[in-house]
Amino acid sequence: LLAVINPSLHIGFLAADLTHKHGWAHYSLSMIRALSRRGVQLTVITPMNSPAPSFPNLEIIPLLPNIEPMQRHFLARQFRALPSIRRALSACNLIHSAVEPYAPIAALAAGGRPLIITGHGSYVRASQMRKPPVNQIYARALKNSLLVCVSHYTAKQAQIALPGIQTTVIPNGIDPERFAALPPLPKDGHTILSVGAVKRRKGILELVRAVARIRERIANVRCVIVGSLTMEPDYVSELQAEIATLNLKDAVQLTGRVSDDELKSWYARADIFALPSQNIGWKFEGFGLSLLEASAAGLPVIGSRDCGAEDAIEDGVTGFLVSQQNAEAELADALLKLLGNPELRASMGAAGRERAFRMTWNATAEQLVEVYRQRL
Repeated sequence: LLAVINPSLHIGFLAADLTHKHGWAHYSLSMIRALSRRGVQLTVITPMNSPAPSFPNLEIIPLLPNIEPMQRHFLARQFRALPSIRRALSACNLIHSAVEPYAPIAALAAGGRPLIITGHGSYVRASQMRKPPVNQIYARALKNSLLVCVSHYTAKQAQIALPGIQTTVIPNGIDPERFAALPPLPKDGHTILSVGAVKRRKGILELVRAVARIRERIANVRCVIVGSLTMEPDYVSELQAEIATLNLKDAVQLTGRVSDDELKSWYARADIFALPSQNIGWKFEGFGLSLLEASAAGLPVIGSRDCGAEDAIEDGVTGFLVSQQNAEAELADALLKLLGNPELRASMGAAGRERAFRMTWNATAEQLVEVYRQRL
């Protein structure tokens, strides 16, 4: 593809680690690829623990404290790196922090230049969730920026935390090449898949309890949960105990983290995708990228209302949204509706795939370039 050259744009891009290991990282790497394809000149600053994939004509400089896992004295380390970061970004005409935790250093490095911060989820409420003076430092940085939010729900939470903050919404995307040809594996008609680090916010306990409810009607139902088991060990123990109590050991499988090829084979084998995210305290699901990826794989999807999943799912068209307060019962109903109706699964899966293939990282980058131009 011929890159669209954008010679006037030289963006100082503060990124998470350039991997696909977590949402911040996946967004950072996907945006760098898509913006580079558009001929946007980037100087990328990464955490010290980031791998350095080779991109043609791209400067990648590891100067930031590690974000995943988050280093101790995270803010102090940001400030310590400021002189080096200022020097590295001196030729840039706009600063963009692709993740909220680097907002303070991005704001200081920007000086008088336009500042953009991507708002993914819970961290847009940093001014409420952190203690002084950290909360004020984040509040000042976010107020001085245009906050590009990945969902309308995230934008709404930012407005509640910081009334009057400038926000715009550019949704997450998928890489269509990853989902163009999934392995041709047989489906059994009763496999539910969930993808994401196993933590309370992902609603996995609610999913397991919903599976227990529907098992009386669909004896051979199977639920496969793909994702890291190390983020919240206590929650994983609670989940394993619940699986045993509900006699679901033969029905529920926790795979842990898997390779991308293995993940694609699970997407190919599954019949339904479910991620019934729960708002826990100030933490919420900012978008639920795995919902959009499951749609790209042609699966009907089930997610929660009152979080970013409202932008990832077209309710009643590509899948169903269920209430967080009554998740177990509503999830069981939605699962039964889909498991009992192959035509509905197929039509929702097809509608989801068509929608997901319009919501690509290239489309996200195109909208972002438009925002860059407006700010300069």
